[in-house]
Amino acid sequence: MTSDGEAKGNHKSSHTNQCRQELPLDEQLVLVRSCWAPLLVLGLAQERVHFETVETAEPSMLQRLLTDRRQEQQQPPPSSSPQLPSAGEIQAIKGFLAKCWSLDISTKEYAYLKGTVLFNPDLPGLQCVQYIQGLQREAQQALNEHVRLIHRGDQARFAKLNVVLSLLRSINANVIAELFFRPIIGTVNMDDMLLEMLCAKL
Repeated sequence: MTSDGEAKGNHKSSHTNQCRQELPLDEQLVLVRSCWAPLLVLGLAQERVHFETVETAEPSMLQRLLTDRRQEQQQPPPSSSPQLPSAGEIQAIKGFLAKCWSLDISTKEYAYLKGTVLFNPDLPGLQCVQYIQGLQREAQQALNEHVRLIHRGDQARFAKLNVVLSLLRSINANVIAELFFRPIIGTVNMDDMLLEMLCAKL
């Protein structure tokens, strides 16, 4: 016979072991839903992608095909028109990219930054908080060790890279969706798309 404290401890241990084996799908969705936009922007910076915005009234060929398909399936049109990104929001993204390029961030540094962004233990709804916190800590430690090894003469580099992470928080995910998804596939529910992508990997 086990006490309530032992039962809770066993349940917590079992849950922790499950997290270590593989994060449950709902936990993965919480993480990806929160960080897909910052990860995409970091990817743009890593690949040194330059982009310009232009106004267009004509939908793309792919968008017309998808729109026709949507009408065939008798899906209702979006309830409201999307909010176009402001010049300031676009400039914030370009400023972030320029900041990354000025630091000449390496492939390993980008990987550790992405790990820090992805494994955010502060998100509501997470159950594997300690495990995710440990993964984020490992990413930060690996980044710090890499910087100290490769950039011994630049003691402030680790702090500069963390400033990059703070700048990411000011970039709105809706703006990223509007800039990089709507012109190609139209208005899209990112939660549905992310869930579909995660389920496809199972």
